[in-house]
This record gives sequence, C-alpha cells and structure tokens, in this order.
Amino acid sequence: MKCPIVNLENKKVGDVTLEAGVFGLPKRADILARMVNYQLAKRRQGTHKTKGISDVSGTTKKPWKQKGTGRARAGSLRAPQMRGGGIVFGPVVRSHAHDLPKKVRALALKTALSVKAQEGSLIVLENLEAGTNKTAALRDKLSKMGITSALVIGGAALPEDFVRAARNIPLVDVLPLQGINVYDILRRRTLVLTQDAVKSLEERLA
Repeated sequence: MKCPIVNLENKKVGDVTLEAGVFGLPKRADILARMVNYQLAKRRQGTHKTKGISDVSGTTKKPWKQKGTGRARAGSLRAPQMRGGGIVFGPVVRSHAHDLPKKVRALALKTALSVKAQEGSLIVLENLEAGTNKTAALRDKLSKMGITSALVIGGAALPEDFVRAARNIPLVDVLPLQGINVYDILRRRTLVLTQDAVKSLEERLA
C-alpha cells in the first residue's frame, strides 16, 4: 500500500510503501474492544471504599438481651440493618486491571493502524519541524491539511517547538513513538505519523 509523504505546508515530498502486515490487516472490532477495555481498566484508580461492619466505629455491646423482649435478635449496633451500620458487600480498594496476552495487544495495535489506513485517515508527515512555537500558526497549518481531530506520533524525541505549539489546540494530541496506543488512535479522527514513526512501527510489529 502506497501513501504520500507530506510536509507541514501540505506539499507532497515523496511516497512510502506501508507494510501490509502492519497497515493492511482486516478490521477486528472484537480485538479493538478487548484492547480498549484493557487500557481503560488499567487506568481506573480503584480507590472506592465503603465501611463494613468491622470498619464502623461503635460499641461491641449487645443492644438488648436475646430473649423476652419481643424484638428480633440483635448482636450489634454496627450490623447492616441498623442505622449507621456497615455496608454488606460494598466496594473495596482494589485494582481493576486484568491480563491480555502480548500477542493480542500487538494485533490490536496493528488492527487500529490498519483501520486508519483503510479509512483514508492516515497522514504520513516528513517531520514535525514546525518552525514556530506559536499555537495560531500551527493551527492554521493543520486546518489547511484538513486536520481538526488528530493523534500525532513522532519519533522517540519530539521537537519542543511543535509540542509547545500543539499543546493548546483542542482535539490534537501529540505523543512520542513509545506512547502510541489503541485507545488514543481510535478516539481521534486522523492519525498522523512521521516517516521515522512508520519505519519504527514496521520494524517493531512486522
């Protein structure tokens, strides 16, 4: 699959042949859903907590004698049926993360890249040298390229002026190569990769 290489002035500067094993896979909604659920589950803090009967502050004395009062048996004022008592089976502090095989995660990333390529939502940039750190100037360049919602992936290190200029543009995320992930690819309309990013991804995933 051939894809044109453009610069930030939206001028074609060449072509790149995308590896079919990375950018040409069929769409697998089930794999993408599993990966997104895996990412979002890991992101959850899991700090929710309610007090059980052992956590509630209060007396341990039996409220009334076992027999002879005509009332139901009771052993604690901290019991769940009492006002101010503990919660039964309430949430506790825990991790929501679950395992997903490494091969499935790699397949999900290749599938997400393939979906963007097949939809025509993949742009390959020559580099991220914007020549300015002004947000307005970069926003104008991106709008001329038809980019309104995008994930921009650069090399291992990102140019400081581009990062600074893109920081305040809504719906535009900039990540280094090692930060690429399925959830961020899918949540933005366009995926923008530099030449270096394409080469590194093909070496890593092929």
